[in-house]
Amino acid sequence: MMINNRSLLIVGGLAAAAWLASNSLYVVDETERAVKLRFGEVVEENIQPGLHFKVPITQTIRKFDTRVLTLDTDASRYLTLEQKAVIVDSYVKWQVVNPTRYYEATSGNEMQAVRLIQPRVDESLRNEFGRLNLQQIISEKRDELMTGPTEELDRLMREELGVAVLDIRVKRIDLPEDVSSAVYDRMRSEREREAREWRAQGQEEAERIRANADRRRQVLLAQANERSETLRGEGDAEAAAIFSEAYGQDEEFFSFWRSLDAYRNSFKGDGNMLVLDPSSDFFQYLKSPRPQAGE
Repeated sequence: MMINNRSLLIVGGLAAAAWLASNSLYVVDETERAVKLRFGEVVEENIQPGLHFKVPITQTIRKFDTRVLTLDTDASRYLTLEQKAVIVDSYVKWQVVNPTRYYEATSGNEMQAVRLIQPRVDESLRNEFGRLNLQQIISEKRDELMTGPTEELDRLMREELGVAVLDIRVKRIDLPEDVSSAVYDRMRSEREREAREWRAQGQEEAERIRANADRRRQVLLAQANERSETLRGEGDAEAAAIFSEAYGQDEEFFSFWRSLDAYRNSFKGDGNMLVLDPSSDFFQYLKSPRPQAGE
């Protein structure tokens, strides 16, 4: 009986030790931070990852996910500086950075945190779009457009909820149907005006190039004509000199040759008629291959 009682005591002691260990030791994961509570009051803040000890029953542990979370907001309608509506679809990247403040503001409930963050994001975007006109919203880069709201909301959420707003991104900016038509018409008119300017500049450049080409063409033609006339004159002078020199070597032969050339040119056509005196000098080589002296 004593052995059985001792065994029961040992088993009971081991069970108590196991229960004490399981309720006294806890692990905080690398993606988490924790706070220690005593009857609902925070007694230890921002507990880092690792193995930790707590007093059973009187102390409890609340763990919070500190990874970057995404809040995908609903598309909202905002008014610009000139009171024109735009439809903005955005999302927010946020993260728990102060577990104690986060627990006090939301009781550690992520959905409660989302319900508190979303209206703040909506208000911040409404203010940002309200200070810009439509042309600025369309032309500016979206990342630069969200820099101001992100910084302002981050500072506010750290103080109120213990969370950091890392980024606000705009997925899409749409325009209502009536505004879209007006914007597209204005953009079309602007592009058409730019196209007309480019065409006018191109036409002006084309005319300038064409005028320069025509001027150069005239200069080149004038230079070529001048050169050709010079060469032709030089050739005629050289031909005349050669002819004169050849004629001086045998005047009778060249007189005969010129007469034959005259006959050829006179009688080369069909039905030609020539009325001349038979005793004319034109027929001297037809009557005799060698003209008589004195004739």
